Amino acid sequence: MLAGLAFAFWRWLQIVTLIPTLGMLAYFVRGFTSSNYLTPNYILVLFITSVLAAFWAICTVVAYHRARHSAIFVSFIDFCFMAALIASVVVLRDIAKADCSNFSTSNPNFYVRLGPFGFWGSGAGSPWAVNINKSCAMLKACFAFGIMNIIFFFFTSILALFIHRKNRDKEYSKRETHTHRHGHRRSASRGSRHSHHRTYPRV
Repeated sequence: MLAGLAFAFWRWLQIVTLIPTLGMLAYFVRGFTSSNYLTPNYILVLFITSVLAAFWAICTVVAYHRARHSAIFVSFIDFCFMAALIASVVVLRDIAKADCSNFSTSNPNFYVRLGPFGFWGSGAGSPWAVNINKSCAMLKACFAFGIMNIIFFFFTSILALFIHRKNRDKEYSKRETHTHRHGHRRSASRGSRHSHHRTYPRV
């Protein structure tokens, strides 16, 4: 019971943090595609992972009773998402060193690689580069949410394993109880048969 409540709690935290992440990253994807730029890996990887992870988290919350009976599978998928989020955060790690109050000078290399949101967009008068410090803050928030969800998916993976173990113990206990009762009934029926077929001496 407690494991199930804890699992649901961490799942809701995942949903609450993943939806803003994919929303902010969708903003960047739209900016790159509308400006005829290829979306860079440091945005695309985390965006795809966030979309899939949010969909998975919502599905397992909605169908919790069904997911509970396949907890070992849920644990495996959560572990895979944890690994994917680690890779996504590693790709986006350069934003962690940026100073968003003065982004263009604090991290010039990343500023150049930001396409329509950075150096090239500013030079071309792109509307996406009007507030570069805001773009920096959004990417930093996505980076932070990514790290948080690594921890969240680790917790839910471990909790799903615990739920699987509890379910397995319950099934084993039920089988043992059923076997014991069935054996007791058979022994009782054998005893009644012997009493019916017993011969008594004639007087």
